[in-house]
Amino acid sequence: MDKRDVEILMHIKRYSVDVSDAILRFGNSFKTFSEDVHFKNTISMSLLQIGELSTGLSEDFKDSTRAQIPWGLIRGMRNRFTHGYDSMEESYIWETATKDIPVLKEFCDRIISQEKEPQRFSIDDIEASARAKADDKNKNLRNEKEVNNEEKDISH
Repeated sequence: MDKRDVEILMHIKRYSVDVSDAILRFGNSFKTFSEDVHFKNTISMSLLQIGELSTGLSEDFKDSTRAQIPWGLIRGMRNRFTHGYDSMEESYIWETATKDIPVLKEFCDRIISQEKEPQRFSIDDIEASARAKADDKNKNLRNEKEVNNEEKDISH
């Protein structure tokens, strides 16, 4: 996977956590959300940032994960925030924050952890690697011996 995609997913995850934190802080209540401009703005700004960040993901990544995450809809929401915030339905924003963002965060966690996991090797892989190193060492020793023998022949 492209390193840039992983970096973007890390930022998307951060804004997803911001959405969750805001819901914890203000309460998991649509009524509170619809009445509190600060709550609404906090959620909306995070969703806007997620949408903006998603446009930077590579097309290959978006194509390969489209069945899991609707990148086009995320970008579409960002466009609505940017060009027509007043026309955004509060219930749609709330549903996105409470239903879709946790799924997106889990997706980001999974992809990021896969990319950060150390490469795992089987015993067979380790043994094969050790044999190859030993073979290389023996080959180098033979080459040194041959060079030394040739030097002896030249000096006589």
